[in-house]
Amino acid sequence: MQRTRFADLAACSIARTLDVIGEPWSPLILRDVYVGISRFDQLQRDLGISRKVLAERLAWLCSQGVLERKEPRGAGYVLTPKGMELVDLLMVMVRWGDRWLAGEAGPPVLYRHRACGRISHVDPRCSECGEPMHATDIDVLPGPGADL
Repeated sequence: MQRTRFADLAACSIARTLDVIGEPWSPLILRDVYVGISRFDQLQRDLGISRKVLAERLAWLCSQGVLERKEPRGAGYVLTPKGMELVDLLMVMVRWGDRWLAGEAGPPVLYRHRACGRISHVDPRCSECGEPMHATDIDVLPGPGADL
């Protein structure tokens, strides 16, 4: 299957990220590996994905440096540091999904922060001052990699 290369469309960090994980199965694979479902057969069973598509997705994620195959062959997959940082992105998606789509039943999974032991959610903060950082709180300016 020919993939659209979003990274080639523009100097855009969102497009570049979508190029790596924009296919719908990829975030779900990353989620599963994060929670410990790491072997091919386990992933295939949990996701109900075809073996062919799963093999293609795993190969792509490995080629992008997001996952690594554990040795010996068949031992499963692990997230790389690059992949763990993508899980941070998925946690923001979890917060949005829990807020807007969980319905009366509530969120399907809860997240306990190890540092304080409390159930919580991701809350983006400014890396400089520590204040909350949401779309209504920022200005978007051209960066050094801008395609002006």
